Parts: sequence; C-alpha cells; structure tokens
Amino acid sequence: MKKFIIVLTLLMPVLTFAQTNHSHTLGRVIKFPDIEGYKTIKTDFHMHSVFSDGNVWPTIRVQEALMDGLDAISLTEHIEYQPHKADIPHPDRNRAHEIALAEAKNHDLIIIRGSEITRAMPPGHNNAIFISDANKLLLKDSVESFREAKRQNAFVFWNHPNWTWQRKDGVAQLTDMHRNLIREKMLHGIEVVNDQTYSDEALQIALDNNLTIMGTSDVHGLIDWDFTGPKVSHRPVTLVFAKEKNEEGIKDGLINRRTVVYFKNLLIGRNEFLQPLIQASLVIKRAFYSDKSNVLTVELENKTNNEFILRNKSVYNFHNINDVVVIKPGEGNILEVKTRQRITEGKLAFEVMNAVNAPASHPTLTWNFKVQP
Repeated sequence: MKKFIIVLTLLMPVLTFAQTNHSHTLGRVIKFPDIEGYKTIKTDFHMHSVFSDGNVWPTIRVQEALMDGLDAISLTEHIEYQPHKADIPHPDRNRAHEIALAEAKNHDLIIIRGSEITRAMPPGHNNAIFISDANKLLLKDSVESFREAKRQNAFVFWNHPNWTWQRKDGVAQLTDMHRNLIREKMLHGIEVVNDQTYSDEALQIALDNNLTIMGTSDVHGLIDWDFTGPKVSHRPVTLVFAKEKNEEGIKDGLINRRTVVYFKNLLIGRNEFLQPLIQASLVIKRAFYSDKSNVLTVELENKTNNEFILRNKSVYNFHNINDVVVIKPGEGNILEVKTRQRITEGKLAFEVMNAVNAPASHPTLTWNFKVQP
C-alpha cells in the first residue's frame, strides 16, 4: 500500500501537466513554409462534436488541432441533424463554437464560427463559415438558408459532392441549383477532398466554375483513430495563403481562391499557388564536386513533413538513383548528377508526381543552381 501511494503521488504532477498543457509539440505537426507575399495558414473547416453527430466534446477538437500544428479551425455542426439532443439539449446552435473558443483562448489557434447546412441533394451538405449566428440558418427552405448565409457575409463551400449516400456512383456533378447558387454568389468553394476520399470531378468543377479548392477531415470520432497509421499519416487540411494570420486574412485568401489541399502525401491546387509552395518547400542547399570526380553532388532540403516524389525531366541522369526521386522531410537528401564534365551552373527539372493542378496533370519543379568552387 505504501508503494502505491508513493507512485500515485509522483504521477499526480505529471497528470496535472498533461491536462493543462496542450502544446502542439506533443503531436504530428504539419509543416509547410510560407510563399512569397503570403503566410501559409493550415486549416480544417469541417468537423463535428457531440453538439451534432460527433463523438467528442468541442475542447478535444481544439486540443487535436494544436497537436497537429493547425492555425485555424471551424466546428461546423449540423444545424438540422441533432442525434444527441436527448442527452445534450441545446437550443443555441452556436454552443460548440463558444466552448471551442474558450478552450483556445490562451493558444495560437483561430476558431472561426461555422455551421453545416444539412439537406438532401440538391443542394446536399454545405458549410457556411465566418457566420455571425448559426441559429438564423435554420430555415425550412434550402435556398433561404444560403441567402441568410450571404446576409451574414459567409464563405460557403459544398461538402463531399462525391458522397455515395447522395451520389451512388461517387461522381461529383453540378445541378441546376448549384449553378444558380454559384451565379448568385452564394456558393464559393467545393471539397475535392473529404475524410478519406478525393474527387477528380470536384477538382474539375472547381476549375471550371472559379470555386475555391477545399480539403477537410469531416472528423466525427478522434483524429488519431481516423488519420494515423501506415497508410494515413495526417488529417486532410486546406492550406490558405493569407496576407495576415487572422480571420480577415484567411477569409480573403479563401474568397480569392488562394488554397492548396494536403491529402495523403498529395498536394492539390491551382498552379499559381501550388508551384510556389513546392518551390519554397524544396531547396538546394549546395552543389559541389569532390576532388576526384566529375559527378556533381547536390544536397537538398525538404522544409515540410511531406515526402515529394519527383520524375526526372532534366538533361542529366543520376549516379545514385533512377529517374524517380523521393525527397524525404528534412536535410540529407543527396542527388549525384552525372554532368560528364564540370560545370559552374546548371538546371534540374522534375515532374512532381504527388501533386496535381488538374485531373491527371502534375506541376513541374525547376532548380537553377550554381556550383560551389
């Protein structure tokens, strides 16, 4: 009995620290650099708690976001669908947001008020974020809910347009209602990634209709249950390129379609932002020849926690690998380039295989380098 008391006493300070310290250094921090002119903001704008059909208290969503190193989140509870209302009756649809906001008070995490407008197809499920009052979206007519979101100056995006419960074939397709919502500026974005699914068709809809490309977790249980393991190492996120790290900056980035989605080691976005992100993420540290060789050593740094898969499009071949190159996170990535004779400067070009700027289309990466004497 005495031994048990001693051990418990020693553990109590540790338990207290664990309950009060939500440092994101404890988890799997998602890392991407800023690009020229913009801050790279890591966001997840589709998630649920027990205040709709989720399984956790809103504070857990904040703690998970801190562990993943996110910058902004929104708890987008279903306003119409309330399966836990017998146990958690709450007339105020803003309650989850208020709890999350209090939990994040002393942390560097932006909590954006949002809600999910949950309807049959069309229009299906849609998230409205940057709203002022979720209760006012609870209207009988679907289009009137969108009009109220517009009155609240919301950013609205279409959730899981490829969801097999509403699209049995898993193919996202615009309806006349969606076209009208886009025309009346009541629909601004579309999820090309939701949970574990990706839609080429949704990406093409975004490109064809000038919609913002979005990717979200739509998490209901624990992030650790759904998005960690040998096949999935991180939650899907939307990287927003903002002039300032605040609500106004993030909203401006979303409205102006400055996004890239990060999903299962894949980057998805418009080339004007995807290319600068890749270029900022992968840099040549130095290029040099050893004393006895005409094979050029190129040291690379990957500033993300994402592996990049590159296919060689250069005029050179490599001495230590074939034409497919995997650049792992951090430093220590080496390319041995067969330049045949010594050069003072050169160029390497690659197709980035785990990035897409349109269905079946990959961006290119070009490095211009100078050789150290």
